[in-house]
Amino acid sequence: MKGNSYLPRKLHSLLGVIPLGLFIVEHALTNYSAYEGGKEGFSKSIDSLNSMPLIFWLELFVIWLPILFHGVYGLYIAYQSNMNTGRFSYGRNWAFTWQRITGVITFIFVAWHFYETRFQITLGNVAHEDLGSHMNGIVSNPIAFTAYIIGVVAAMFHFANGLWAFLVSWGITIGPRAQKVSSRVCMVLFVILTALFLLSLFAFRSDEFASAAASALSSVSIG
Repeated sequence: MKGNSYLPRKLHSLLGVIPLGLFIVEHALTNYSAYEGGKEGFSKSIDSLNSMPLIFWLELFVIWLPILFHGVYGLYIAYQSNMNTGRFSYGRNWAFTWQRITGVITFIFVAWHFYETRFQITLGNVAHEDLGSHMNGIVSNPIAFTAYIIGVVAAMFHFANGLWAFLVSWGITIGPRAQKVSSRVCMVLFVILTALFLLSLFAFRSDEFASAAASALSSVSIG
């Protein structure tokens, strides 16, 4: 990549792990509460998050602005990158290529998901307590459900593989053995996080959330 890009690339790499990595783990666990605890469990998780002080500013500076920088600069990196670099082994070259591809998919998916959920809450179209039933309305559409599955798998691979690259580029894993071990650990993390998100998607499609969505719709119609 041309130009003086060392610091932006380092910041891009860092933000992908801290704070975005922590946000991904928290988001996975919060959504998984829909599978483990149903509508009530998910509502409690949402209420717990919204009761945090200065939640708007925390979301803005710890989540949304880092995501915006990481996503936009990541698109620039993907545009500038040579997919067939030959710097690593055959498997790592494929991982490098898929990192760029899943980055683009993740950017589109996160923008769409933000518009469908958080932006609608900000506009007042969806209440926090109705988020579960709102998600049911989204993922009940087979096309949207398929898009969510693709987006989740892409995002979790992008994070897990990006974590491996972060450990290498920041000099945390030095040497082939350490990098091989970290690669396996990151792929286990990919499987776990993907499973948590996919289970939550199936939970949102369940009869419990569907009945909640129907009740919310009928109350609006009566009102």
